[in-house]
Amino acid sequence: MTTSTKTKPIIRQLPPNLVNQIAAGEVIERPASVVKELLENSVDAGAFRIEVTINGGGSELIRISDDGCGMSEEQLPLAVASHATSKLPDEHALFHVDTLGFRGEALASIGSVSQLTIRSRSEGDSCGSEINVRGGVVESPVPCGCPVGTVMEIRNLFFNTPVRHRFLKTAQTERGHIVEAFTRIALANPKIHFVMTSNDKVVYDLPPSVRWSDRIEAFFGGEIADSLIPIESDDAQIRISGYACDPSVSRGNNRMQYLFLNGRHIRDRSLQHALTEAYRGLLMVGRHPVCFLRMEMPAEMVDVNVHPCKLEVRFTDGGRVYGRLLQTLRYQFLKTNMTHRVGPSSSSGLQVDATEIKSMPNEVATPGESVLGLPRQVESDQRQEVIHWARSGESSSTNATSSTQRLPSLSVPGFQPFPSDASNSRPDSATLTTPALSEVAMSEVAMSEVAGVNVPQPDTAPWDAPSESTAEPNPNMNPTANPTVCYLGFQVHNRYLVTQDEKGMVVIDQHALHERVLYERIKDKVLGAQERLESQRLLVPEPVSLTPAERTAALEAKETLARIGIEVDDFGGETILIHSYPAMLSKSSPSDMLRTLLESLMSAGKQPDAQDLLNHLLSTIACKAAVKAGDPLTREEITALLEQRDLYQDTHHCPHGRPTAMFFSRDELDRMFGRLGPRGRAKGQ
Repeated sequence: MTTSTKTKPIIRQLPPNLVNQIAAGEVIERPASVVKELLENSVDAGAFRIEVTINGGGSELIRISDDGCGMSEEQLPLAVASHATSKLPDEHALFHVDTLGFRGEALASIGSVSQLTIRSRSEGDSCGSEINVRGGVVESPVPCGCPVGTVMEIRNLFFNTPVRHRFLKTAQTERGHIVEAFTRIALANPKIHFVMTSNDKVVYDLPPSVRWSDRIEAFFGGEIADSLIPIESDDAQIRISGYACDPSVSRGNNRMQYLFLNGRHIRDRSLQHALTEAYRGLLMVGRHPVCFLRMEMPAEMVDVNVHPCKLEVRFTDGGRVYGRLLQTLRYQFLKTNMTHRVGPSSSSGLQVDATEIKSMPNEVATPGESVLGLPRQVESDQRQEVIHWARSGESSSTNATSSTQRLPSLSVPGFQPFPSDASNSRPDSATLTTPALSEVAMSEVAMSEVAGVNVPQPDTAPWDAPSESTAEPNPNMNPTANPTVCYLGFQVHNRYLVTQDEKGMVVIDQHALHERVLYERIKDKVLGAQERLESQRLLVPEPVSLTPAERTAALEAKETLARIGIEVDDFGGETILIHSYPAMLSKSSPSDMLRTLLESLMSAGKQPDAQDLLNHLLSTIACKAAVKAGDPLTREEITALLEQRDLYQDTHHCPHGRPTAMFFSRDELDRMFGRLGPRGRAKGQ
């Protein structure tokens, strides 16, 4: 009988190169991490001009040159040594860090997984010096010719760690991450001239700027720049400055929230929560604010040494910082006219008198509407009408007439509205005759006109309306539907439809139901035989300025976007051209819809399933095209929408899972109103 003995582990010192490779796994996640670390070094060196050059998404070449203080020949070997830095003169300086980099491990980690070349010259030296590091092997420095400053060249990143190299994404994706890292550094330092070149093509050339809004506009375009609301607060210790965007400009994620602490880009959940609370009541659920905020405070109030990449920080008094940010934003919002502006605004941050400040609404209105669901001019006229009546006891017929004329109307081609003089009379039986199945399909097209579809003239057959002689049952039709049923209903609060059948009463969410109907129609188009949604070619392609991540997502999903009718192409820089657009969304802004779809793409995951991603995009289009809560519908439109409820399966839920209707049985209604007798039978009176 033999017993196995366990080998005793032996503690040994790890070789320096292995230590650096382990550190590289924490600090150098991808080429963007290299760019971030080297840019921070250039900023700390006091550079006035920094140039970034990349090839192959950064895996082939990253070159960063600056005109900073440079390094002498004897300093170069220490620069690539592990945990060697000039930014911590003593141990006490760790608690008063006022530089971007201080850990002294970036260059050593980069040199251990790449082919690194450093050329540098300091002021007063007759020539520069060059040092090479090949996979962690450091060569001796040699003289070279170069201007004052430093040039870093990193080639073949992760060449000696193939496992790490295998996890890199496409060159286009890695380029997007690099541009994002470049954006954060360039935003935090508007007084430095930044230049970025990718594959011999200049992406950004940003001269120094005194106004921070100019640097923001250079990255994100005029839409963001026109919606900026200035933020300023200083309590002698915590200073907050920058811009928050008008609630009309928002995103589906928090990637457009740029927070800088003492010149360093950070991510902090508590500060992001403060932003959300400041915008509470101004943004719809699921939307996130856009902001560019700089916070300055004494170095001893914050600990920046809690994350290898220095993205997260710890405050000595987090509650005070949270409260200061929340109070600053809310105070500024109270002083600012937050009324939604249609189209480009001529100015932002309009100040209003304190007497005009109203409590923040609980709901956000659709463009051009108040929070009550009415056009803002209509609501203003009605308010003036009430004031006039309260003062004089008389009604102003002029105002009443003008308000009535301004009420929105969703006209439907092919239907004749009920006469206005018959509003108090019950229509006869001929008026309520149920349309035939082909007319039901026409009603379906009519409701699409509400969503902005180009509907054919009555003498032409709609694209999905079968002729009476060749009509076949819709395979997606609800098998329990009865085409001869007469659909009657009325609208409540411009958002719910109330109807009945022999079993009880149904309350329907008009947006949710129409969204499901449009989703099924679009899905049949895209996933059916045609495999493409009808699109309208734009006479002049529309340019759209995107963030680096959004541009990358758009180009990678180019074929998927084309299937839903949106054809895009690269225009250069971070600009995308839209060549065609779904006909169903002809009344919507192509740029806004593209951004909404890109947010869906980016939130779907790094490698989403193609079918799930396409369904997600289709549901987004259906949601945008459907009638909204607050849209008044005519009787004909209500009838058409109720008819379509039985044409498809699963119309009891919208594509996002929300119920489209609530059913109240007659027995339940009788029970609620106390009309059931002792044996459960309804009372006659």
